[in-house]
Amino acid sequence: MQYNVAQLLKEPTGATRSYQVEQSITGVPGISERVSGQLDMLRTHQGILINAALDIESTLICSRCLGEFTLPSTLFIEEECFPSIDLHTGRKLSPPAEEEELRIDDRHLLDLEEVLRQYAISDGPMKPLCRADCLGLCHDCGTNLNQASCECEGGLRDQRWATLGALLDQ
Repeated sequence: MQYNVAQLLKEPTGATRSYQVEQSITGVPGISERVSGQLDMLRTHQGILINAALDIESTLICSRCLGEFTLPSTLFIEEECFPSIDLHTGRKLSPPAEEEELRIDDRHLLDLEEVLRQYAISDGPMKPLCRADCLGLCHDCGTNLNQASCECEGGLRDQRWATLGALLDQ
């Protein structure tokens, strides 16, 4: 997701650009191929403010059954980016002290793939589940209990728990 923002940088503070995003993205870990939504750019006194609402599908691994699944979500992105070169003089610019992450390169291209990846990671669940009632894997044989029932003995193997196991039989 690269955008040439040279023309927007030439315009006065308050100038805007809006883009309808319908793109296939490859090479961004965790994000499936389609990204769609609205991207707005606003010229600020130092750079460009990005506001976006993007629909994505993240590819995750279930924390119970270890199966891969896709999770649709909407990312709300708000970031300010700063040019690395002055458009009029060509001299290098230093970023503001607190901001170093999102830079417009020397060809005036704004690359949003890393921002998109970071927002997708922070938007994802800490313990992703393929579905709410996922049964997970059998602790003994490793069978995916969502797909088949296991054939192992379901008894207690550690004799230290035998007394507690006897309470379950009562």
